[in-house]
Amino acid sequence: MKDNKIIAEFMGLPKEKVGLKQEVIYGLNQDDWYTSDNLNYHLSWDWLMPVANEIIKSRDEQNADWDLTDLKYALQTTNIELVYKAVVEFIKDRG
Repeated sequence: MKDNKIIAEFMGLPKEKVGLKQEVIYGLNQDDWYTSDNLNYHLSWDWLMPVANEIIKSRDEQNADWDLTDLKYALQTTNIELVYKAVVEFIKDRG
C-alpha cells in the first residue's frame, strides 16, 4: 500500500533497495524486514499508534499550531481505519 510507505518514510525507517524494482523497508531493528507491501500500519494498532504518538509528540516539541482535530476524533472512535486515514492525511498535508 502506497500510504504505508508514506508512513514508513515519515517515521524515518531506513530503506534498502533490493533488485531492480523491489524496495525493502526494515523496522527499528535490523532483524525485522518488511517489503513495502507487508507494512501493517493499516491493520495493526501496534504499528499505527507509535505513528499517532510521534505526530502528537512532534507538535508539542515544535510548539506548532498543527490542527490535530481529525486525528484526535479518530483516536476517540477507536476505529483503526479512521485513525489510519487521519494519520495519512496529516502526513500528506505536512509533506
